Amino acid sequence: MKLQGNIVDIQKQRIYKGEIIIEGGKIVAITEKKHSNNNYILPGFIDAHIHIESSMLVPSEFAKLAVRHGTVSTVSDPHEIANVLGVKGVEFMIDNGKQTPFKFNFGAPSCVPATSFESAGAVIDSEAIKTLMANPDIKYLAEMMNYPGVLFDDEEVLKKIAWAKHNNKPIDGHAPGLRGDDITKYIAAGISTDHECFTYNEALEKLQKGMKVIIREGSAAKNFNALIDLLPEYFENMMFCSDDKHPDDLLLGHINQLCARAVARGLDVFKVLQVACLNPVKHYNLDVGTLQIGDNADCIIVEDLKHFKTLQTYINGELVYEFGKVNIKDVTFKNLNNFNCDKKEVSDFRFESSAQKIRVIECNDGELVTNEIIADSLIKNGNLISNTENDVLKMTVVNRYNNAKPAIAFIKNFGLKEGAIASSVGHDSHNIIAVGVDDASICKAVNAIVNAKGGICAISTSREKTVALPVAGIMSDKDGETIGKQYAQLDKMAKQMGSKLNAPYMSLSFMALLVIPALKLSDKGLFNGKNFKFTKLEAS
Repeated sequence: MKLQGNIVDIQKQRIYKGEIIIEGGKIVAITEKKHSNNNYILPGFIDAHIHIESSMLVPSEFAKLAVRHGTVSTVSDPHEIANVLGVKGVEFMIDNGKQTPFKFNFGAPSCVPATSFESAGAVIDSEAIKTLMANPDIKYLAEMMNYPGVLFDDEEVLKKIAWAKHNNKPIDGHAPGLRGDDITKYIAAGISTDHECFTYNEALEKLQKGMKVIIREGSAAKNFNALIDLLPEYFENMMFCSDDKHPDDLLLGHINQLCARAVARGLDVFKVLQVACLNPVKHYNLDVGTLQIGDNADCIIVEDLKHFKTLQTYINGELVYEFGKVNIKDVTFKNLNNFNCDKKEVSDFRFESSAQKIRVIECNDGELVTNEIIADSLIKNGNLISNTENDVLKMTVVNRYNNAKPAIAFIKNFGLKEGAIASSVGHDSHNIIAVGVDDASICKAVNAIVNAKGGICAISTSREKTVALPVAGIMSDKDGETIGKQYAQLDKMAKQMGSKLNAPYMSLSFMALLVIPALKLSDKGLFNGKNFKFTKLEAS
């Protein structure tokens, strides 16, 4: 097979008209040759840190959307399904992904559960990490979110890190806002990357101390604008990722969008493409080609080097996408799940109190980091209730693995004026999380998720809509087009109900992520992510 076009040699920073000869899935020759083809041939894009589950698609369906945008590979942390199903969930992701030509590179989830302050469906301890690390299908130790465990020399945490080192596999980091001596110790433990930087100075310090910084632009967390100006100087030690990308966004684009935005800012195209295509291969030792003789033929043909519109995608020399058509076969699989709670009553969501002031989670659009604010309470018949005028709404997290009393908190910036929204995608333990304008609506939304054994829903005064997620309660068994459109409809409905957030469901899913400061809610109660302790809802 022969490919002709403008060949983009990122390593030699050169573009020339030429021809690539592919045999047996490998590039056997690259020659300069005059021709009339003006398209560009370059290595495929790589997402350097993503949870496939957040696309609400199983890997084989995720692949069908990703190749449309020139992505040929991902560095994938399966800790979402691992928190629900343990090692069995990790094995499901690997097995499903193997049945496509797409190059998924799965890590061993380091924090299952993410903390001891929440209820998860499974535990992956250091002995399980030992077994996973010996598996050649496991490429790295996934994000070490328990940075307090690293800083305070937790024995179990250090054992997990030691098994990664023993197997010569990289260790991913997760250290939002960690600076000074703390980040120095975290890096010294062997942790080599961070995708959680949300300020320029934070990322600069980590780069200067030897860490690789991954610029994240997902559906909820968007750090591209804050970090991209570091790329010109530090391009050798940076990568791109989406971390969590919902299906409607994945229909529109992927890593190609970040390349287009970077080039539009005047950044050198070779540096941008090194970040997008080469650095992950080197850092994670991936079996992905970089457009050199002898490499696997993992390459893409794009229209230009401004918009990076993908015309064709090749993986191991196989044409998996061409001019709007995806050539990846359907994969059959059995749905796995872990959902064991009963429906709730409206009275379960009462919070009896006479407190005049309450602690409130302030949600920041486009960020996983929240603030803690103190707000006036609104009390009716002894029950703390939502205040739609001040946009301080009641929120709940409900244990989906066992019957337990719902945890209650309040949140600002969701903006709902009617009804409630709910989801069983609640990072990282994936309990049911809901926010609404009154207890009855919240109860109705929670029960819609219980009835579906997992999903996302919106309940307004006139409509009820639920999208079922029968695979571990976090993924669909449908194709990307279907779930993408269904999700977009739910997103639109939430905004019609008053939400001003860019991605209300994605933002909601992170309000139970305790390892991200400052204030979050687990199924066990309100949690302060700065001192890693539970805190009281009542402030007076």
